[in-house]
Amino acid sequence: MNTAPSRRPIGMLILDTAFERIPGDAGNPRTWDFPVIYRTVRNASALRVIDGEAQGLVDAFIDAGRELVAEGCAAISTTCGFLALHQERLAEALPVPVATSSLLQVPMVERMLRPGEKVGVVTMDAARITKRHMTAVGVDHPVPMEGLPRDGMFWKMIAQDAPADPRLLLKEVLDAGERLLAREPAVGAIVLECTNMPPYAARLAQHLDRPVFDVVTLVKWLAGAVAPHDYLARGEA
Repeated sequence: MNTAPSRRPIGMLILDTAFERIPGDAGNPRTWDFPVIYRTVRNASALRVIDGEAQGLVDAFIDAGRELVAEGCAAISTTCGFLALHQERLAEALPVPVATSSLLQVPMVERMLRPGEKVGVVTMDAARITKRHMTAVGVDHPVPMEGLPRDGMFWKMIAQDAPADPRLLLKEVLDAGERLLAREPAVGAIVLECTNMPPYAARLAQHLDRPVFDVVTLVKWLAGAVAPHDYLARGEA
């Protein structure tokens, strides 16, 4: 068992939704092997954050983040990748590291790939990720993206809290990945914007034969930094 100097939890700002969050989803505690404390931001629906760019909600996210810090959280993340737009403001307002979006991994993953390869993004809505979103995570150039159909099951689950069949959700994610590679065969790795997509990351990676990064890889990296393994505690050094 890893020995860490601290088990301070990660704080998770969660959207105001009611759909089922299965293991792998950022909003399911079973996704994590470390403590996570959730705080729902009232009235922060998926549509208000994605289509409305969280206008009028940022102060509420900051207040919720401060509550999580007061409860002992060592870092903060969120359950919507579109909050990348407000990365700078949340990071400035909170006294602990803030990782709003899996999109923060795009610049790092780009540097892992061979010359000529690209990072591709699978997202809820490619048209809604603007240049401002990408600039906020340190990307100043176009990135290939593919979204999910607005009339599909994933959108009905997210926007309407509708029941959903995980098999059909998986198909929508796989189909999006196929469309992305068909259009951009130089894509060498995938970043999943949506925090509800990680349950399908393993199947997508296998299907496309590409590494897949998501909010789970991001938050595990963050958690490992705020509570690293203590190799001296048991005389391992």
